[in-house]
Amino acid sequence: MADPGPDRCPHCGSDLLKWLVPPGSTWSEEHFLVCFNDACSFYCEGWGWMSEHFGQVASYRYMLNPGTGRASSIPVWSAAATRERIVEGGP
Repeated sequence: MADPGPDRCPHCGSDLLKWLVPPGSTWSEEHFLVCFNDACSFYCEGWGWMSEHFGQVASYRYMLNPGTGRASSIPVWSAAATRERIVEGGP
């Protein structure tokens, strides 16, 4: 896949959505940019990886910290998990 740009997921090319960091977390940013495409390979393959390596029914979604420019992931336990923190309108 060609370079998807700073506001797109490098795994599937979907737009990254503005996601509010939960209160009380150890992250210092107010929000991250997260891929919520349920067909994203990073998310889809995460279910098997987490099961195989940790025996957990969980996955993860691609996340970009706009303050540092660093990519990481947020853990999820279902397709609906953490969606309530998506900010309307994206970045």
